[in-house]
Amino acid sequence: MQALHHSILQIMPACKLWFLDGKRRKGKIVSNPNIGYGLQTIKYADGKTKEFYQIGLSANTTGISVYILGIEDKKYLAQTYGKTLGKASVTGYCIKFKALKDININILEAAIKYGVEAQTKKRETGNN
Repeated sequence: MQALHHSILQIMPACKLWFLDGKRRKGKIVSNPNIGYGLQTIKYADGKTKEFYQIGLSANTTGISVYILGIEDKKYLAQTYGKTLGKASVTGYCIKFKALKDININILEAAIKYGVEAQTKKRETGNN
C-alpha cells in the first residue's frame, strides 16, 4: 500500500488527499476504508453534484483495489491494460490484485495517468 501511495503521489504530486473510513454519517459501514487522490465533481441525473476523488486505493480481504473514476468508456481499462497488467481483474473503473508483485506497476501507473488525464480534459472542456 505504501509503495502504491508513493507511486500515485508521483503522478499527482499536488493532489487533494481523501481519507475515508468506509462509514456513513451514522456509523454504518458501507465500504472498506480507502485513500482518495485528486478532485472531481460528480454530476448526478437529478442535477445534484458532489465532490469526490479521481483515484482511490483500498486494501481488503482479497488484496488491493485501485479505483480509476471518471472514465466514460467502461471497457477501456480492461481492453487497454488488462492483458499486460499481470494477475489482476479489471472492470470499468477498478483494478484488483492480490499483491503488488503480481502486477506490472508500470502498466498500473499508465492506467492511473490515463484516468487523471481523461478527468483533466473533461474539466477543461466543461464536460463534468
